[in-house]
Amino acid sequence: MAANFTLGKHERLKSKKLIDLLFNQGKGFSIFPFKVLYHFSAMETNVNDSNLKFGVAVSSRHFKKAVDRNKVKRLTREAYRVQKNELREQVKSNTKQLNVVFIYTAKEIPTFEMLNEKVILIIHKLLAIVHEKNTANT
Repeated sequence: MAANFTLGKHERLKSKKLIDLLFNQGKGFSIFPFKVLYHFSAMETNVNDSNLKFGVAVSSRHFKKAVDRNKVKRLTREAYRVQKNELREQVKSNTKQLNVVFIYTAKEIPTFEMLNEKVILIIHKLLAIVHEKNTANT
């Protein structure tokens, strides 16, 4: 079966309840230029929901123009969309839902190549965390 390289509506972190839970109870780590917050929550009962929900945030303090903030978010989502399949497969074996948000902290607009490298590092770290969580549950 071919890999699914989409980032649909059901894979995006949009629920205010989940976002508040993520920021209040989530754990995090930093890989410059990102701060990453993640939280394992109970799986939603909706059939269309994904086990992996993702969001991006860019500060308006560093980027005054919405055009620049949107560009950083678009580049980050694209880098994540291409790399997420391995993480999604690992999370599927878990009965929990993983919510992740990438917060961009640098002050300059990045290149796609730099963002792609950093997203790969972040996904590998998240894979280690999910693997650790899975082995702790068994």
